[in-house]
Amino acid sequence: MADRLRRYLARFEPAVTRFLLLGIFVVGLIAQFVKPVGDALEDKTFLGGALLSLVAYVLYDTVKDLAASLRLPARSQVNSRELGRFVGDAFHARTVEITFLGYTGETLFGELYHRLDGLLDNPGPTRRVCIRVLVPDFGQPMTVPSRVGPNGEALDDPEFRRRHERMCQEHDQVLSVIAERLTGAGRVTVESEYRLYPGIPRDKICMFNRELVLHGLYDVVAGTRLRSSDPEYYDPKGYRTDLTVWSARDSDATRAAIATWNRHLDGLWSLSTVTPWRRSTTT
Repeated sequence: MADRLRRYLARFEPAVTRFLLLGIFVVGLIAQFVKPVGDALEDKTFLGGALLSLVAYVLYDTVKDLAASLRLPARSQVNSRELGRFVGDAFHARTVEITFLGYTGETLFGELYHRLDGLLDNPGPTRRVCIRVLVPDFGQPMTVPSRVGPNGEALDDPEFRRRHERMCQEHDQVLSVIAERLTGAGRVTVESEYRLYPGIPRDKICMFNRELVLHGLYDVVAGTRLRSSDPEYYDPKGYRTDLTVWSARDSDATRAAIATWNRHLDGLWSLSTVTPWRRSTTT
């Protein structure tokens, strides 16, 4: 209802404002040249107001555009460490839908867990939660993550891939367990699932309630060492990734972009692969 009211106001406010300004101008002129009206409206004092109204009428669109340009940009940037506030805002809704595509989802996992855990004591307005997490297929040879070769080349490292796969499996199982507890309690229905997409982790995408998207690019050549004696690995750091914010509330252009993101992520989810640990539990 609130969104519908905002749309009506955005649609009719310019026309109503112009009508009022033009009306004031016409009444002011009549008051100046038609004496009975002028006497009733305090004679000549309304001529200046009439002229001012005409100027405001002419400059209305320019002032409106200037005000819009001074607002925060529709596609502002945030750091991945700020994901918590977006997750918190999403859980104010009755139906919560969160979709993630990226590396391991580690920066999002903790925020999701704490929010779901809080629903056990106080679900608030939330009645349904759907969490979809898309991570790379770590069961396949990869250039990222990988071991850094002597000349900087990417060398596939099965054990390093399995380390990331185990992390994703643990996150998936933890969220699935708390989802079952919440659903079993009967107050909130929660679904949570991890799936696999082919390729390297290039994009980091978080979608909240189908109306807000955060998108950034991983530094795919970021290096790391688990221990000082270990080799160096290509291992993107999700918490260092800056994310561009796209909100459906900003403009028609961003609403169109959000619709494209929705179609894109829905398509990727439908083409994604069930994780091996889920397959093993259903066979």
